[in-house]
Amino acid sequence: MSLVDRFSRLRSQWSRSFSPNLARLMLLACAALWGGSYLLAKFAMEAIPPQWLMALRMFGACLCMLALFHRHIIPNLTPKIIIPAVVVGMTYWGTMVTQTVGLQTIEPGRSAFLTAAYCVLTPFVTWIVSKNRPKIINLIAGVVCLIGVGFVSLKPGGSLSLGVGDWLTIGTAIIFSFNLTFLGVYAQRFDPIAITFVQFAVAGTLFLLGAVFTEPTPDAGWLAGPVVASVLYLFLGATMSAQIMQNIGLAHVPASQASIIMCTESLFAVSFSALFWGERIIWSSMVGFALIFAAVLMSVMKPTRHSLHRN
Repeated sequence: MSLVDRFSRLRSQWSRSFSPNLARLMLLACAALWGGSYLLAKFAMEAIPPQWLMALRMFGACLCMLALFHRHIIPNLTPKIIIPAVVVGMTYWGTMVTQTVGLQTIEPGRSAFLTAAYCVLTPFVTWIVSKNRPKIINLIAGVVCLIGVGFVSLKPGGSLSLGVGDWLTIGTAIIFSFNLTFLGVYAQRFDPIAITFVQFAVAGTLFLLGAVFTEPTPDAGWLAGPVVASVLYLFLGATMSAQIMQNIGLAHVPASQASIIMCTESLFAVSFSALFWGERIIWSSMVGFALIFAAVLMSVMKPTRHSLHRN
């Protein structure tokens, strides 16, 4: 039996036997893996330049996907998928390059919460691309998120200041909201797994080109045990394993609940950063993080029939 067949059988067994509570735990584990990726990426970039690191992560994920889904991916690599591949690949590359370069100058927890603003921005980008008007709750969430970013930018003494890393990370949230919107459009026209694969492939190629022309070549420091472990975590854990757990979890948990669980990514990130990186969180940042998280929850929560009836 091939590796793909074994994986398909295992996935079928999971689909029959997983309880909703176990699926929720998987989504929580997925959020934890993503939250840890900020810290591990920060650590790995002390030895590996950001574009080399992301090229390794993207191509590692591509190889894993090909090993598991090559019978599913290869037939869908037709000329029609070229334009979608370029669009989602370039926006994903833009997301990751701004995040990783920004992460060089700001702390992992701060990066995670500023990135999480994409949840608030996506309804407005969808309005631009698909003409679907955002709801009132999205407008309120946008204002709350903006106030939260204002608190995050407060420095001791009360002055407002956002550094280059902060602005790059805010750019990450903006570009990622476009990436998600385009993915939503193209996933209805093309196979989602194939779209994900070509997204990683295009982004990896752009990272590799950028690394070759703008960053130092590999050296012996890349082979240090902790650095190799961090890179393996990024593409085996935070990319491939997290994606598999997300897909299984979404098959058993309503999307509205799943979104809220996965929003805890930023909470995991700031917790790991404070515990293992020594990130110091001042009161204004705490207030800002809380407001951004509240805005994210407003953006992903769906009103129940009971709440609609009461209103």
